[in-house]
Amino acid sequence: MSTGGVASSELARLDRSLGAYQDAVDRRLRSWEEERFVTRLGEGDHTLWTAEPAAELTDRLGWLSLPTTMGETVGTLRLLGDGVASEDFEEILLFGMGGSSLAPEVFQRILGNSHGYPPLTVVDTTHPDAIASVARGIDPARTFCVVSSKSGTTIETLSLFHFFWSLIEGNHERPGSRFAAITDPGSALEALGGERGFRSVIHAPADVGGRYSAMSPFGLVPAALIGADVDRLLGSADKMATACAHLELTKGTNPGVELGAILGELALAGRNKLTFLTSPRLEIFPDWIEQLIAESTGKDGCGIVPVVGELPGHPAKYSSDRVFTVLTLEGDDTTGLAEFLAAVANEGHPWLRIHLAQPSDLGAEIFRWEMATAAASSVLGVHPFNQENVQLAKTLASQAMASDGADEGDAVREVHVGSESLAPSLASWLASADDGDYLALHAYLPPHRPVQRLLRDLQNAVHLYSGRAATSGFGPRFLHSTGQLHKGGANSGVFLQLVNEPGTDLRVPERDYSFGKLIAAQADGDARALLQTGRRLLRIRLHSNPIAGLKAVLAALPSSS
Repeated sequence: MSTGGVASSELARLDRSLGAYQDAVDRRLRSWEEERFVTRLGEGDHTLWTAEPAAELTDRLGWLSLPTTMGETVGTLRLLGDGVASEDFEEILLFGMGGSSLAPEVFQRILGNSHGYPPLTVVDTTHPDAIASVARGIDPARTFCVVSSKSGTTIETLSLFHFFWSLIEGNHERPGSRFAAITDPGSALEALGGERGFRSVIHAPADVGGRYSAMSPFGLVPAALIGADVDRLLGSADKMATACAHLELTKGTNPGVELGAILGELALAGRNKLTFLTSPRLEIFPDWIEQLIAESTGKDGCGIVPVVGELPGHPAKYSSDRVFTVLTLEGDDTTGLAEFLAAVANEGHPWLRIHLAQPSDLGAEIFRWEMATAAASSVLGVHPFNQENVQLAKTLASQAMASDGADEGDAVREVHVGSESLAPSLASWLASADDGDYLALHAYLPPHRPVQRLLRDLQNAVHLYSGRAATSGFGPRFLHSTGQLHKGGANSGVFLQLVNEPGTDLRVPERDYSFGKLIAAQADGDARALLQTGRRLLRIRLHSNPIAGLKAVLAALPSSS
């Protein structure tokens, strides 16, 4: 962790309205100050989270020093980015999941690609219709690919690599010069990059977990490839790291630990639905925060549920499990946000607000939320750096891949669009949500823009009808983030899985399966994992047209009273 002297007043201020919850936060900060929380965190004291030492705990604290240590690599990153920009590439594709893909997407969407640098598209789906669409939209001879995986064994990432390698191999005599890899030292992906002659294999620090890796090569290599000012990002992060090293916690000078105390104490008090609203240019940022918080805190039967994508509703109709967080960027349209916060405060709901002066302040905010998540996990008494419940869905998906179909008696029950049982099934599903529950939509569908819009429409419709918090995500993307919360957190999620029959299928080269089989197995494994952990689940099959299917589901919802 940085130890220089930078006043936190130079950073985006955390405004808040906590009402009666402020006293608990103040007590927590006083206690942490007396117990030397910040010093012990820097020393890797496992007792901040668990009584006994645990795997993936004290050996996953490398993120604390990234704002300083990554500064030594900026020249190398810039050389790679400038080298790619100097050639005839039109586009960069990044294959990755979870922590390997979300920060690059944030940087592309918020910072944008500089003049002369190709734009970056994250490919983190296994739906064959979506992959076919990406393939149709690129010139294989002018596309650069980044294969990003900490372990080097992620099935989605490697499957995408093999597919696009086969396209580029037929259009270039040295296809490896069109690829770079980001991975841990000694991984299978490093070996693959050497065998195939990749232009570059970049090592990531092994002591940094995926969701804490935005300021590592997993985030900064893609940032350099689109021409982002990596120096400014790291400088911003270093200012926040310095502020988060402050030992005095009761004077408002440690923004990350203070935010963590707020999130943790609110969650303990039942305010565990962390609902995000943003100004337009920051719309994508909560997607990154969502995976950080959900995967870190969602275990041992508790957790904070990030709610991303809900439109502002009537303040009086929100349940008492909410805390609202507004993120805004200077120059953006913020019409109505201040009035909304005043209205929800009037109804007794706590809120937080952070205003960024410039896009490069993302570096500081990434570090603030990382520190806050580690601190909030201490309040909740959970291990923030593991993901123990993610493996179940992977195991069940592998079993489905190995078989030609499940036994009939073990099949996941589903209802089809067009059947008479659709409307009553949806009504029963909505009615199963109790106070404190949330509704989660899992879409194993192609994440095309029209599908994204309709999924958000459905998310907001079920929220407005039920009054419960509602979330949504595309599979298998969410399996590497919020999937941990869904299986390991409290049994308060009510899940709607949406699947369809792909219009096409694509074989994965050099493998004995297709993308159609892979995504079907992932949906099946996820459903079975939810059922095995006692979750409430309804699956709806949309047939081949996801747009028509989602419209039919919307039409079948009960009328709001």
